[in-house]
Amino acid sequence: MTDNTLRALVVPADAAEVVDLPAGGAFTLLADARDTAGALGANQLTLGPGREGAKPHYHALSTELFYVLNGAMEFLLGEEVATVTKGGLVVVPPRLPHAFGAVPGVDADLLAVLTPGVERFGYFRQLARIQHGLEPFDGLLPEQERYDVHFVDAADWQSMRSSR
Repeated sequence: MTDNTLRALVVPADAAEVVDLPAGGAFTLLADARDTAGALGANQLTLGPGREGAKPHYHALSTELFYVLNGAMEFLLGEEVATVTKGGLVVVPPRLPHAFGAVPGVDADLLAVLTPGVERFGYFRQLARIQHGLEPFDGLLPEQERYDVHFVDAADWQSMRSSR
C-alpha cells in the first residue's frame, strides 16, 4: 500500500528557475515551502568576485544552512565575521543577525536551505530586480514578515566590506 502524501521532490537541473544577478551571479530556485509541505526552502546562489549576497538580517522563525559549493564566502554571524571556503558549512539559528557575500576577488557558489520553509521565491525575484536597479531596496521593507527576513543595521558590515 502506498501513501500518496509520501512523495520525494526531485528538481532536475534544467527544471529549476534561474534568476540572473549582476556580474554573472544568479539565484537558482530549487524548492519553496509549497514544494516541501513547509519543511524547507532551498536555492543555489552564485556570486561574482566580491559581490554582496545579503544585507544584515535575521529570520524570526527559521534556521538557515549554507554550504559553500565553490569559492569563498564572508559571513557576518552576530558580531563575528567568518570566512568559509569550498566544502564549509554554516548554520544560522533563528534570530541571529547575519549577512554574507563573496570574498573580494573571489567568486562563490553556495547552497542555502531554510527550515522550516517559507514561500520565498518571490523574495529572490524581487532581490534580483533591486540588484539590477529596477526597484528600490525600500520596496522589500513591507515584505519582512511575509518572507521572514527582518533587516537590521548594516553599517558595520558595509564598512568592513568596503574597506577591502
